[in-house]
Amino acid sequence: MKKQAGFTLIEVSIVLVIIGLLLGGVLKGQELIENAKIKRMNNDFSGIATGAYSYLDRYAAIPGDDGAAETRWNIAALPDATEQDNGVINGDWKADSPAESRMFWIHLRKSNLITGGDSTTLPTHAFGGKIGVADGYLTLTGPVICMDNINGKRAEIIDRQLDDGKPDGGVLRAATPTVDASASPTLPTEYSADTLYGLCKQM
Repeated sequence: MKKQAGFTLIEVSIVLVIIGLLLGGVLKGQELIENAKIKRMNNDFSGIATGAYSYLDRYAAIPGDDGAAETRWNIAALPDATEQDNGVINGDWKADSPAESRMFWIHLRKSNLITGGDSTTLPTHAFGGKIGVADGYLTLTGPVICMDNINGKRAEIIDRQLDDGKPDGGVLRAATPTVDASASPTLPTEYSADTLYGLCKQM
């Protein structure tokens, strides 16, 4: 009768240790990717604001609101040019139609302050949502940078890193499920991990 071969206790232990190391490496790798994406979003907030202030310093106008940009770069003018050069970025932060909030992006791109070609297309952040600009959203005053499609866990981390961690206070505020043009929005008092948010931050 043949003796059946099997795994020894030591061999099973080694296999379990290897599996544990692999799982730990995968989970740690996912955490590193998540943290890198959040850092990229934080950099987007500061980078866009820096680009806007650099534009203001160079051309003495706010990107999007710059009436001289059309002739400077031979680009299409807005349908209503009477609102330009008033120091306000008019239009919804993710407007589909021509508005200063969309022209903001082509002005920055034409001046080589951000990348993206000759386009008014809204950029996207690391988690796939849109990035836009407007004036006076979520009870904030002046120009703001907004991003949508951010889950509560990520939104709270970003808020803690850039502001006070409170969705209804400070220079960074949150709305759910996204940011709309309401003059008096209802802002959540705390973040919920499973809820999607839109965030706006003062430039």
